[in-house]
Amino acid sequence: MPKYELMYIIAPDMSEEKREELIAKFRAYVEGKGGKIEGVDKWGMKKLAYQINFKSEGFYVLMKMEMPAAEVDAMSKLMNITEGIMRHQFVRN
Repeated sequence: MPKYELMYIIAPDMSEEKREELIAKFRAYVEGKGGKIEGVDKWGMKKLAYQINFKSEGFYVLMKMEMPAAEVDAMSKLMNITEGIMRHQFVRN
């Protein structure tokens, strides 16, 4: 299985409880599709280089994982429609 890094930014107006739920949701998604999580780094609230949806800050999360290549597009689509996710990007290692 290929290794990936997923960086995503959560909206700053979400409560800590909701942020943890989102992180757990994506972790469970990867594990449910047969992938393995190598680590989740919560970078915390950071200033954005430019405003996204009139917000100048976001909560950064970096997830390192192994995942079937066919599931990356499906997870990307899920993240696109998930409320609270401002941006995301997959990088293959």
